[in-house]
Amino acid sequence: MSVEASERADGEVAIVVLTFNRAHLLEQCVEKVLLRTSPRTTEIVIWDNASTDDTGAYLDSLDDERIRVVHHDRNIGQSAYARAFRLTVAPYMIELDDDIIEAPPGWDATLLDAFRRLPQIGFLAANLVDNPLDTTAKVMHHTNAHLYSLEEVNGILLRRGPTGGGCSMTSRDLHDRVGGFRENPKQVFWLEDAAYIADIEKLGFEASYLDGLRVLHAGGPNYAATTPEKEQFWRHYWKRVERRSAVKRVLVRIPLVRRLNARYEWFEAPERSR
Repeated sequence: MSVEASERADGEVAIVVLTFNRAHLLEQCVEKVLLRTSPRTTEIVIWDNASTDDTGAYLDSLDDERIRVVHHDRNIGQSAYARAFRLTVAPYMIELDDDIIEAPPGWDATLLDAFRRLPQIGFLAANLVDNPLDTTAKVMHHTNAHLYSLEEVNGILLRRGPTGGGCSMTSRDLHDRVGGFRENPKQVFWLEDAAYIADIEKLGFEASYLDGLRVLHAGGPNYAATTPEKEQFWRHYWKRVERRSAVKRVLVRIPLVRRLNARYEWFEAPERSR
């Protein structure tokens, strides 16, 4: 650890935001999320993935000593998290999407205090406001609501179920143990949060939402045009899901496989997942 890092007090937070051609959302993220952080956040890196709109000019206008702006010469998508976090030293790290456009004052301290009381949780995300215009919130609170349950752990109420990034915390210690966030040279858009969660789960850590902390997510076509890279990723993703489901539908027609799967839960039968 460097001298600079060793001199920092325990509990300080580094936040990384990636952005690309969404200046109208980024401005809200800065004004209503980043500038509402507590003094416990000491480092903010905003990585511009070669935007061609007003993003660069807006970032150059910011005047906050905690904020460091990186203007990258090309769009490397989620792989920028790996590079941006290497520019920070704080012991706790938050990845924040630029389409998180509102959060309560001191939200970072709320997330940090909960994270430190949950030793088994290695990836703790803020819950989402039930925003009917947001694609992710709609899936979480409605389409897949049956996949979630509430659990109290060490006095902290968690929303357990499929967990994504958006606004999420991990520790630098755990981050370093798994080799950090991954880079993907083949794809601009991909699920770096899912990859990181898979890595920490191999060490016995879990991911969860912090139920009591809710932030406003503005994702999907109601707020910004979907990039071709993102469209391509999801198109291929759902094709893979359908292929796997087709194989499962064949397997569960075999009586022995169906009985054994019911006992050992090798996979979720397609009939149950729909």
